[in-house]
Amino acid sequence: MIYYTGDIHGAPREIVEFCCRKELTEQDTLVLLGDVGANYFLSRRDTELKKCLDTLKPTILCIHGNHEARPANIPTYQTKVWNGGTVWVEESFPRLLFAMDGEIFDLEGLRHLVIGGAYSVDKFYRLARGYGWWPDEQPSQQVKDKVVQTLDACGWQIDTVLSHTCPYQYEPREAFLPMIDQSTVDDSTEKWLEEIERKLKYGHWFCGLWHIDKHIDRIHFLFHSVEAAPQLLMGERMITEEERPEFGRKQR
Repeated sequence: MIYYTGDIHGAPREIVEFCCRKELTEQDTLVLLGDVGANYFLSRRDTELKKCLDTLKPTILCIHGNHEARPANIPTYQTKVWNGGTVWVEESFPRLLFAMDGEIFDLEGLRHLVIGGAYSVDKFYRLARGYGWWPDEQPSQQVKDKVVQTLDACGWQIDTVLSHTCPYQYEPREAFLPMIDQSTVDDSTEKWLEEIERKLKYGHWFCGLWHIDKHIDRIHFLFHSVEAAPQLLMGERMITEEERPEFGRKQR
């Protein structure tokens, strides 16, 4: 079975409990839709998180977010082909995979296109305090070209899209942070995804980033909730609101 959920920002407790409660096995895949937090501190703290995630039975497929370094820039990562697409993986953590943007992965007969990355509205806050921020957080022109080439090759038809942010017209404006002047936000990735979405024939589109659980048409925003394919059962929360600490997370 394939399961999808949103950002965990270095806090694995809820997915550990979910995997145990649902008795997930080595045959399952858990997709984390960006901001995993495993490549954020670039220190022993990341290693401890990776150790925890790698002990889980399902394979964990991570999409690139905007609060983490790209594995391509970390020397310990190597590439390998997995289910028809290319992933980044470290030898020490073989069950923790990071999807390369623009790749298609065949999971249980469903073709999944990966488009990671987004803009950080807390960019200047993080820079001012010496927190991690990476200038390649958004898709580069090279990545955008690759996505288009991949879609050209498959006739612009795909079963499932996995992204961190969403197409512009689907932005959940109720999730905007009130202290952020939206005129300062770089929404070029969302507007590019809108162009992709308008042309693409697809079944379902999953994204994280927004820290909200919501459906708009075939767009699935996931944060606390988890969904399963192909049944796409919505609404099982990994832990309750009262049990879940927020860890100072920022959205958008």
